[in-house]
Amino acid sequence: MSKPDKSKWLSDAVEHDYPAAQAYLSLVYPESKAAAQVKQLKSAPITEFKSKSFFRASSLALLGGGYSHVQKDQHRIQSGLELSPLLLARDSINGKLIIADGYQRL
Repeated sequence: MSKPDKSKWLSDAVEHDYPAAQAYLSLVYPESKAAAQVKQLKSAPITEFKSKSFFRASSLALLGGGYSHVQKDQHRIQSGLELSPLLLARDSINGKLIIADGYQRL
């Protein structure tokens, strides 16, 4: 059995990830709170965790390889290209992790 390719990550999120995160967070929170969270994301340090921790904290399922964005990122990994890091927010009221952007990269 071959070992899966190791993902490589950019040192910061790609700029277009932030509006995508704000669009998603605006569905969950009022616009002002979503904007404030994105502002925090832009200045937050990059932290590394194992992917299984993201799944457990968010209660989300693994996306299958049939999604075009997942396939695109799988190809990037196999080609040795770096991925943009996930943008995460904490929903402390409900005790959940919110993947504001990058779910398909997980």
